[in-house]
Amino acid sequence: MPSERQLSTLSVLKAVIPLTVRPPAQCASNSPAGQFRPGFAQRRPWNAARKPGAKRAFKPQQVWAIRFYLDRERRLRDRALFDLAIDSKLRGCDVVKVRIGELVSGAHVRSRAIVIQRKTGRPVQFELLESARTSILAWLEHRGGSLDDYAFPSRINHTRHMSARQYARLVDEWVTGIGLRREDYGTHSLRRTKASIIYKATGNLRAVQILLGHTKIESTVRYLGVDVEDALTLAEGTEV
Repeated sequence: MPSERQLSTLSVLKAVIPLTVRPPAQCASNSPAGQFRPGFAQRRPWNAARKPGAKRAFKPQQVWAIRFYLDRERRLRDRALFDLAIDSKLRGCDVVKVRIGELVSGAHVRSRAIVIQRKTGRPVQFELLESARTSILAWLEHRGGSLDDYAFPSRINHTRHMSARQYARLVDEWVTGIGLRREDYGTHSLRRTKASIIYKATGNLRAVQILLGHTKIESTVRYLGVDVEDALTLAEGTEV
């Protein structure tokens, strides 16, 4: 350990020698990357054109607009993927990993299914309405495969599941296909959509928490963006 004299000397030096901070552009240009890559300092961040923060949930009319668009373009897989994402309310990393055996029972698509969430390691149950069951069944009949296969395989290696990045690109295509801004929507928009509609219709945060698979209700409050105005609106609609 340094002696008291050495410590006092260091203190004096810190007080006498001013700390100089180079501006960001100079730091970038003087760094090894800046020396060999002249455009490094002027390089735009990868998310410069993207809107930060939570993505919007889809409105019911936008959901049906996307369904109509996918049907018109005869995108059988995408329609099944979209319907599964809306009804399941799963994260994108879980949607792409769903296996055929988790969706079907015999020759029929289940009305309720259970998957293990990758983020929490906990099971979550979700419903599949008739429109989703119809589109999923049509895709699986076209796709074929065994119960252990992924419902939505990778376009590069059919033994692996679709990547989350490919899923995000598809969502961008669906959004722009009906004239919406891709910066405002993403894969989480599909997860938020039905949860937001249920909350606005019932005000039942606990039910939404269960459906989203959140371990804490505070996470559900932040996820839905619940604020004082929402609470007052619910209170005003309740008479005692």
